Amino acid sequence: MRFSIYQVSRKGGREKNEDRMGYSYTRDSGLFALADGMGGHPEGEVASQLALQTMSALFQREAKPTLVDPLAFLNQAIMAGHQQLLRYSAQKALPDTPRTTIIACVMQGDSAYWAHCGDSRLYLVRGDKLVARTRDHSYSELQDALHSVVPMRERLNRNVLFTCLGSPGKPVIDTAGPFLLQGGDRLMLCSDGLWSTVTDASITEQLAQHLITESVPELVEQALRNGGPKCDNVSVMAIEWEASEAPSGAAGVSTQALGEEVFASTIQASVLGHDVIDDLDDAEIERSIKEINDAIRRSSSPKKT
Repeated sequence: MRFSIYQVSRKGGREKNEDRMGYSYTRDSGLFALADGMGGHPEGEVASQLALQTMSALFQREAKPTLVDPLAFLNQAIMAGHQQLLRYSAQKALPDTPRTTIIACVMQGDSAYWAHCGDSRLYLVRGDKLVARTRDHSYSELQDALHSVVPMRERLNRNVLFTCLGSPGKPVIDTAGPFLLQGGDRLMLCSDGLWSTVTDASITEQLAQHLITESVPELVEQALRNGGPKCDNVSVMAIEWEASEAPSGAAGVSTQALGEEVFASTIQASVLGHDVIDDLDDAEIERSIKEINDAIRRSSSPKKT
């Protein structure tokens, strides 16, 4: 497996950067993920980091050196991240849960598989064509999809999502793949700080016409300029598949010489001092949800004097 990768994350006009991204790989499988902690809820940076760390820990356990079922892994790993956020919130007795979106991609063999929850996106560019893009879990995107069936005059706010990790309800997870890859294919994962101010056409043009070491910084700068003083966090990770050599400044990875038990990652594996690879249990998720809702009710109840 050979790929080159380049990534940039900028705070923009926000007080702190709540985006997190990273990748993990074995000899025959790679996991690439990006999470965007949600404003308006506590500890967005913890939510995004915890989601990524959970995925990486599960990947290390399951990829030996390949995943048996990449789509099932992605679904389980995202749900496990959701479970960890509920557990963290309950343990800390937070009045609200930390929340995050997530986009994750597995490259294995000659195929790509991806899954997402929320509005962080994946783009796949082949030659000069955009051949795949995830669809946001937002009411505005749903409205666009249904417009030809049920025309609606009022435009919905694109920032309003109907699902994410850490919410009291079970998250909606969309998966895709296997998608057969060709040498030179470019995949990009990004937070909404990028695509909300840079068009799909501009993204496709940059990825198609320039090295990822040039296109990623340019796209990030475009987003910061277009977003202005209140620009959101902007995070982008681009991967070129089967790159013969890495362009200057990019990380070039060839896994052919790795042993079957070797695991590498840019994502810290341990999470806040506790195990993150517990088996996923729906009953435990429901218990965590109940604990959080009880804590919220207690915090909002009038205090007796």
